[in-house]
Amino acid sequence: MRTPPRVLFVCVKNGGKSQMAAGLMGDIAGDSVDVVSGGTKPGTSLNQLSVESLAEWNIDISEGTPKPVTPADLEAADVVVTLGREAIVHAPEGAEVENWDTDEPSERGIEGIERMRLVRNDISARVADLLERLRSGC
Repeated sequence: MRTPPRVLFVCVKNGGKSQMAAGLMGDIAGDSVDVVSGGTKPGTSLNQLSVESLAEWNIDISEGTPKPVTPADLEAADVVVTLGREAIVHAPEGAEVENWDTDEPSERGIEGIERMRLVRNDISARVADLLERLRSGC
């Protein structure tokens, strides 16, 4: 794996979860990980509750914009993480691919910023675990 490793976070719209994951990884990993995010069917704007939930932790993703996952993004990634089962990508041979079925509090009737805080916390724990695995070479 190159130094630094490149992680590509993917969700459908690239407006919420994948942007959050990229922001969280960038915050804890700094320049030790090259972080990219994209969507399989990108939306037109960021989810403002995602932006707000990270701002509570002093992480600013407000200038991000949804963008498509490109073949070049997939080719350059050492690790491809899809957030949710709806985001389908075809990573090249040799790329590590994992899917994160993140917490979905709306299934329990939790909405708004409370929902997004729970999603943020789940993604944050997964990002920390991934960073630890990258650092240990696993």
